[in-house]
Amino acid sequence: MAWMLLIVAGLLEVGWAIGLKYTDGFTRLWPSLGTAIAMIASVVLLGVAMRTLPVGTAYAIWVGVGAVGTAALG
Repeated sequence: MAWMLLIVAGLLEVGWAIGLKYTDGFTRLWPSLGTAIAMIASVVLLGVAMRTLPVGTAYAIWVGVGAVGTAALG
């Protein structure tokens, strides 16, 4: 379960990183709201996953999924 939460957290990281482009400096309401929700959800899910996974492993996977996904989609 923790691994699935960690992958979802990484995908949400991709979502907020890509979403920043569409916020127009946080001047557009809906893209800004979606980006903020994705940011919060990503960090919360990371924290929940770290309850059972080692911190170094969880963080490395989270950053890796986010970086690869953002580079691929950006």
